[in-house]
Amino acid sequence: MTPRISVLLPYRDAGETVGEALSSLLAERGVGFEVVAIDDGSRDGGPAVVERIAARDDRVTRLCTGGVGIARALAQGAAAARFELVARMDADDVSIPGRLGAQAAALDADARLGAVGTRVEAFPDDAVGEGMRCYVAWLNGLVSPEEHDRDLFVESPLCHPSVMMRREALERAGGYRDVPWAEDYDLWLRLHAAGYKIAKVPAVWLRWRQHPRRATLCDPRYALPRFDLLKARYLAPRLCRMGRPVAVWGAGKTGKHLARALTREGARAELFVDIDPRKIGRTAQGAPIVAPEALPRGEHTVVVAVGARGARALVRAWLTAAGFVEGVDFLCAA
Repeated sequence: MTPRISVLLPYRDAGETVGEALSSLLAERGVGFEVVAIDDGSRDGGPAVVERIAARDDRVTRLCTGGVGIARALAQGAAAARFELVARMDADDVSIPGRLGAQAAALDADARLGAVGTRVEAFPDDAVGEGMRCYVAWLNGLVSPEEHDRDLFVESPLCHPSVMMRREALERAGGYRDVPWAEDYDLWLRLHAAGYKIAKVPAVWLRWRQHPRRATLCDPRYALPRFDLLKARYLAPRLCRMGRPVAVWGAGKTGKHLARALTREGARAELFVDIDPRKIGRTAQGAPIVAPEALPRGEHTVVVAVGARGARALVRAWLTAAGFVEGVDFLCAA
């Protein structure tokens, strides 16, 4: 049976790019789909561009929210969507033909999956900073459900406009919500908490445009302190279910910020681990700071929260070599 897909494409003041985004989607072949184009308060020529394309192609449905914000706009789009698979697209990105078919096939092949993303290419080169290059390399390196499970609390593991979901999974997880942090990462964590797996099609199927106006760069909901609050909201219950005292590996800014957020959610760190000799023997948030060699195996659940580039891999390797099992004895969260 040919899969049927609803693509949600919200936009605001995207007159310069929404035509290219829509055209890239409409070049898809081999699957049945609709595009729900949601004007969320545009003040430029974007709605006129969408109207012209919709007049030529009845796969495009137009909605207008009046400007309610991305999460509510997506919720309205999802309510209007007709089909059993729900995909995403942003008005400034480019979908590569074949993407929707590849994602639908991946969902059909694995009933565990609630959402499937793709690898992405960030462009244009002169707008892609070093931090974004590192993030995209990390994101593209996660493909299997097991890899996504392992790094779920490190950072948002899916590029939102690249994602396709089962409608039933989206609804069971509570749909799109207007939250005080990144609405997409919140959804991936809720999907996981509801028992669904996430994965990626191991190919680049989306060109992800970077520019200074992206919400990830200018919206306070995407600031690092909000990510700590979001992670803690879903990580703390998991730590409590694991039934051991919590130890945070990282007594620097990254570890302390996450530990403070975890405390607010009822999972206080009783121990900090660090390699800096100036910190060892002191305390942080009322808990002792110890060297890695003093960390007893099997007595704590270790949350790895280190901010230095490359440090997470080193800590993960040290813990594994020392007999700690990831997912059982330790979790990475930064």
